[in-house]
Amino acid sequence: MGLELYLDLLSQPCRAVYIFAKRNGIPFELRPVELLKGQHHSDAFAQVNPLKKVPALKDGDFTLAESVAILLYLSRKYEVPDHWYPQDLQARARVDEYLAWQHTTLRSSCTRAMWQKMMSPVFLGEQVPAETLVSTLAELDRCLQLLEDKFLKDQDFLAGPHISVADLVAITELMHPVSAGCQIFKSRPKLAAWRQRVEAEVGKDLFQEAHAVVLKAKDLPPADTSIKEKLKPSVQVLLR
Repeated sequence: MGLELYLDLLSQPCRAVYIFAKRNGIPFELRPVELLKGQHHSDAFAQVNPLKKVPALKDGDFTLAESVAILLYLSRKYEVPDHWYPQDLQARARVDEYLAWQHTTLRSSCTRAMWQKMMSPVFLGEQVPAETLVSTLAELDRCLQLLEDKFLKDQDFLAGPHISVADLVAITELMHPVSAGCQIFKSRPKLAAWRQRVEAEVGKDLFQEAHAVVLKAKDLPPADTSIKEKLKPSVQVLLR
């Protein structure tokens, strides 16, 4: 059995892995895992990833969890162009720096913004207190400012003059609040120009393909009671 990727393109790290593999011509078998149906909690999926999270990778008898680990594994195994994860010590350190920063900052605020503004009222039928959403959007704005000031600066891409896995991880995060109607690029021309460069490097068709699911999430039918109960423990933390 060849490379298998367990993904749900509603998930931002899954989109990053999907885009990376497709853009670099890495052959893989897509194994869909529908998060909103709770399929990541199944016994079958737990055999692949006991953490019960996507993305997950299976390469023969080898399994791997965590999106950053998967991206780096793929970059090394398939010897993709150097700019994705540079060999140069300091250039690689810049990519690593962003990957280490984003998980508890940008990812957290983007995910919470999407769930509080759209997924909770549309999918779960629960409105989030206005003050909670205001606080979350303020935190998102703070993270966006740090993204510009600390990482993008006056460069074409987050870690330098060429696109890297850092840019894929970042852009897929930002499309979460975009899907919920947050106009995060409207008042940030520097970030808007960066987004256009990333889309051009990835390819507009692939970018749109990867984000089709999340951009249609606003049209999801309401969840039934059993799904709400199954998702409740993991979702509650996003609604605070």
